[in-house]
Amino acid sequence: MDAFSSSFLSSTFTFPSLTTRPPIAPSSLPQIPSLNISAVRIEEKQPQSLTAETSSQSSKTQVHKPPPPPPRRAALPTRNIPKKGAAEPSLPVTIFNALDDVINNFIDPPLRSSVDPRYVLSQNFAPVEELPPTECEVTDGSLPPWLDGAYIRNGPNPQFLPRGPYHLFDGDGMLHSIRISQGRAILCSRYVKTYKYTIERRAGSPILPNVFSGFNGLTASAARGALSAARILTGQFNPVNGIGLANTSLALFGGRLYALGESDLPYSLRLKPDGDIETLGRHDFDGKLVMSMTAHPKVDPETGEAFAFRYGPVPPFLTYFRFDAQGRKQPDVPIFSLTSPSFLHDFGITKKYAIFADIQIGMNPVEMVTGGSPVGIVPNKVPRLGIIPRYAKDESEMRWFNVPGFNIVHSINAWDEEDAIIMVAPNILSVEHTLERLDMIHASVEMVRIDLKTGMVTRHPLSTRNLDFAVINPGYVGKKNKYVYAAVGNPMPKISGVVKLDVSQTERKECIVGSRMYGPGCYGGEPFFVAREPDNPEAEEDDGYIVSYVHDEKSGESKFLVMDAKTPNLDIVAAVRLPRRVPYGFHGLFVRERDIKGL
Repeated sequence: MDAFSSSFLSSTFTFPSLTTRPPIAPSSLPQIPSLNISAVRIEEKQPQSLTAETSSQSSKTQVHKPPPPPPRRAALPTRNIPKKGAAEPSLPVTIFNALDDVINNFIDPPLRSSVDPRYVLSQNFAPVEELPPTECEVTDGSLPPWLDGAYIRNGPNPQFLPRGPYHLFDGDGMLHSIRISQGRAILCSRYVKTYKYTIERRAGSPILPNVFSGFNGLTASAARGALSAARILTGQFNPVNGIGLANTSLALFGGRLYALGESDLPYSLRLKPDGDIETLGRHDFDGKLVMSMTAHPKVDPETGEAFAFRYGPVPPFLTYFRFDAQGRKQPDVPIFSLTSPSFLHDFGITKKYAIFADIQIGMNPVEMVTGGSPVGIVPNKVPRLGIIPRYAKDESEMRWFNVPGFNIVHSINAWDEEDAIIMVAPNILSVEHTLERLDMIHASVEMVRIDLKTGMVTRHPLSTRNLDFAVINPGYVGKKNKYVYAAVGNPMPKISGVVKLDVSQTERKECIVGSRMYGPGCYGGEPFFVAREPDNPEAEEDDGYIVSYVHDEKSGESKFLVMDAKTPNLDIVAAVRLPRRVPYGFHGLFVRERDIKGL
């Protein structure tokens, strides 16, 4: 699963709700009392620079040579060296950090594996430092000329070593971009410079609490809530400026590129000619977006419009809205027929409707009282699908359909048929493990049909494999598609390969028609489909490439793979050796060169 972020908790508490700090593999942690650990950063030696001539311009541009192959394990953290411009910690900061240590060690220590940083941040989940634009080596095949642009993947990468509980979804957003032009590849890794990241970088220590791991039980919530309130009163941070991590995904619409996390506003980005990534800042769409928004907006490839929503713990629990082709936000449509807070991470659109899933994950006060997470399972709840006209001005035409046992976190696609709506999505069969035991999750891709005349809902599985992080050709969003490319959980959150499904098959049988497994000890991420000729209306739907980062845990080496989407074995067209490892993450996006120039 990906960073569900914190729309629930960001609204529940009046203090901010996110944080993180970078750790290391469990076997690499020093055996010392955590009270003696101060703020730490993982520092990696920067590669030596060299002057190279870019393929797109005759002027000289600074890039970097790849450093030697990375070690098998992440380097041990070293004590943080004060950054330029960082002030000495004030007395209140010192006192609050000491109180934070008391909470983390005595009131709410990381006892469960799901929040134990020694477990959560082991192997290739361990964070890395930023990497300036660095030349990569194509080791197999060649990069197709149609791959002209940048593949960017978002994911959590904690800035500071956790001194207490830490969940996989709690990390600061880091973007790993591979810029491709004329067969040449340049890798760059940069943090999204959120308000949270910036103030904590300046302070040299964490300030905001971890939302997914910091509020388990009333005592821990009260303690961290009081500490956060004290930090606000002493001016250490202002939640009005944003509390988000921007660690989940990316979106391109209205001529802007955004890093997204559903606990905050989008952060606008720019890609520089040398392959570097610049954060331009929080974007409120001329003051029309004052609260958070989903990390999974849907962009209609034909109209250029973007459709989105936000959810939270207070009414209205769901609010739907859209952006026109120029990126101008349209009025909110509050959905009051959703009568209790639900965990709505993703949704679907068709040419006529927007579809929302009211699943069994929601606010669970009972669990919180007994020391569990405030976000959990509501066992007696019947999941529902809600549909609303895509251009609705109010919720008067909202309809809800009971779909027992259908708990989706991600949506793959949806489309209209005569008097019906079709949705394809991975159904989490073991929904009770969604937040605590990701390795026990099994997601079954299903096709659901909603008959708008009779109200009958039918569904059937498309594969027995454990599949999630599925994508389609972006040109088919909101209309009937044939092919789906899904990540294989082995187990989640590790991804051992990618499969291609033909969802047009009418027979009730296994729909996998293509597969590429990465091999023993090798794991990737969400696949992304890049069409070879996106502007050609006659092009076949699967005429393109599947791209993904893949890491070899035995050698410690990461690669960028380009696979032929049309072949049964998803043949590797090109493999690029990366100058250092890329940690496992969440969602990505391919931005074409023409769009990069228009940002």
